[in-house]
Amino acid sequence: MKITKNEGPVDRAIRVVVGIAALAFGYLKLQGALQIVAYVVGVAGLATGIFGFCGLYTILGINTCAVKKQ
Repeated sequence: MKITKNEGPVDRAIRVVVGIAALAFGYLKLQGALQIVAYVVGVAGLATGIFGFCGLYTILGINTCAVKKQ
C-alpha cells in the first residue's frame, strides 16, 4: 500500500515549524494536561510535515500538492 503525499512544500514547512514550537512550548512553559496536548500537537505536526501526508486531508478531500503537468 503506497501512501500518496497530499501536502505541498509550504504546508509541510509550516507544520514542521508549528510542531517544533509546540514541543518547545510544552517543554518549557506548560505542565500537566496542557503539556501533553502540546506534545501531541507537536508530534503530529512534525510527523505530517516530514512524511507529507495528512489523514484528515484525505477524509476532507484536500490536497495542497502541486499537480505535475505531463
